[in-house]
Amino acid sequence: MSTSRKSYVSSDGSSSSSSRTPLLAADALAESDDRDKIPDGGQVGSRGFEVRHEEPRSQSKLMHRGASATADIKSPLASVPDEQLLEDASQFAIQHDLVDEVEYFKKGALIAKNPNDYNDIPGLTEVDKIVLRNETEHRWKHPRALYFTILMNSISAAVQGWDQTGSNGANLSFPQAFGISDKGVECLKAGTCERNSWIIGAINSAPYMAICLLILLGIGMGLNEVTVPVFSAENAPASIRGALVMSWQLFVAFGIMLGFSANLAVVGTGDIAWRLQLGSAMIPAIPLVIGIFFTPESPRWLLKKGRYAQAHSSLLRLRGDRLLAARDLYYIYSQLEEEKRLVAEKGFDKGNFFKRCVELFTIPRNRRATQASGIVMAAQQFCGINIMSFYSSTIFEEAGASSKIALLASWGFGLAMFIFAIPALWTIDTWGRRTLLLATFPNMCWTLLAAGMAFNIPKDNPAHIGLIASFTYIFAAFYGPGEGPCAFVYSAEVFPLSHREVGMSWGVATNNFWAVIVALTWPPMVQSLKPQGSFALFAAFNIVCFVAIFLFMPETKQRSLEELDDVFSVSTRRHASYQLKEVLPWWFDRYILRKKGLHEPQLYHFEIPGNMENGRGQ
Repeated sequence: MSTSRKSYVSSDGSSSSSSRTPLLAADALAESDDRDKIPDGGQVGSRGFEVRHEEPRSQSKLMHRGASATADIKSPLASVPDEQLLEDASQFAIQHDLVDEVEYFKKGALIAKNPNDYNDIPGLTEVDKIVLRNETEHRWKHPRALYFTILMNSISAAVQGWDQTGSNGANLSFPQAFGISDKGVECLKAGTCERNSWIIGAINSAPYMAICLLILLGIGMGLNEVTVPVFSAENAPASIRGALVMSWQLFVAFGIMLGFSANLAVVGTGDIAWRLQLGSAMIPAIPLVIGIFFTPESPRWLLKKGRYAQAHSSLLRLRGDRLLAARDLYYIYSQLEEEKRLVAEKGFDKGNFFKRCVELFTIPRNRRATQASGIVMAAQQFCGINIMSFYSSTIFEEAGASSKIALLASWGFGLAMFIFAIPALWTIDTWGRRTLLLATFPNMCWTLLAAGMAFNIPKDNPAHIGLIASFTYIFAAFYGPGEGPCAFVYSAEVFPLSHREVGMSWGVATNNFWAVIVALTWPPMVQSLKPQGSFALFAAFNIVCFVAIFLFMPETKQRSLEELDDVFSVSTRRHASYQLKEVLPWWFDRYILRKKGLHEPQLYHFEIPGNMENGRGQ
């Protein structure tokens, strides 16, 4: 890697300079003391763009800075002289049948290189500057095609949530229909309560074991979980990527609420109630099947397949402006070319699926992303959310509520999940994924513990069911803006493009594996540990998850998907050590001793603050 010092010469002969000196962390290298000298002369760049530059100097990509281990992230365009960059962008457009867009690609390349300094870039019209300024000042103003894409992804999430709650309501009636009830006089007389609880858990964890046609449902749900968050992440601008991708969890929660509503609507239909509760999830799938044909394809996927003109058309629909589309396309292309170069140097094979699966664990950068994704996905199950999603109606009935009241209480749980997921639309890209997780896991711990302890209140006391419901609602309120949206948002963005599909598949497989374990073991767990012990166990799991997130999960907010390659190039040992030695003492001073004026330690420092993909700083 190399870098340069640039100075743009304006039409009146004055100049403005911008130095970029990236400092990036690595164990084996120390910062060079060499300094560049700025040349006196300028030169005119190709096609009318006037630039002044000096020869780039060689610099290691990763360095120590002072005594602390910090990682400063460098753009792949930062070291390219402006004249060469203009020529490269022009040739790129010509070679890929985008001749009419040449001027936009030249301007877009310079903007991608210097997103904070676009006012100093010669050749930009006032209209161009207004477009770039609006992108900064109105970050939610985007074309309808982008929001339509996210809407389709949100509907697919609602299908996911609705399907989960169908089994929740069916749990109240299908055991009787099949003669496998795990409570009541009949199973006690027959001595089959424990066996039946395992059967109910197995049916809930893998519905396709009960009905062969639901094999397709299991496959569809798995593919849905893998593709939708990645598709959203690849289409969304980085400044609001977290908020748009978290629409997955928001609408999973919305689907859960709709599913509970459907459960209530058919509760009085008799023996067919459980069939209607399971089958009602097809309702939102119908508009999804139709609408998906009208959404633009992922531009990153199209670039990966060598379909450049189609990628440009897709970005034009998603960004709504030729300059923004050219800028983003060229920057993504540059990142992918750099990735290809690094992959070739290391001898990795991107074409073999099974080899890429192995490389999730053998390539250090991928292994760290796999570890972080695995932690946050497993934490979604160990936090206890799915004991409520799968069994809330059963839990409330166990607490003494009637079937209708149990379903109504479950509907309130789904409503709380949906309402409290909404604030994350703003906080996930401002506070960050890691901050939200660390703030909510301790609170999920005490609310689960309190809900479990409420079972000790006599059932004839009105406070019994009231407190159990209240604490589970508060639990949902903390889950909604934290682990709920963050798990899939985080896993969708941490892997490089070459391993993104297999990486997200690993994350979803991890999530679903532990969902199966939770669904399978909860009924017999309640039989042996009682609700008090079962809730306390999951409360303890929340503390374990909190520690793992604190030590092993880097922050990813407001970074392009390609910039995250460098974040995950920092070793796990260094990251964990930094949290213990720097961040933990800061926490103690800031929140325990209440010291003012302290700045949170930052392990990662980007050469140009903000998001290259969006052409602006954060």
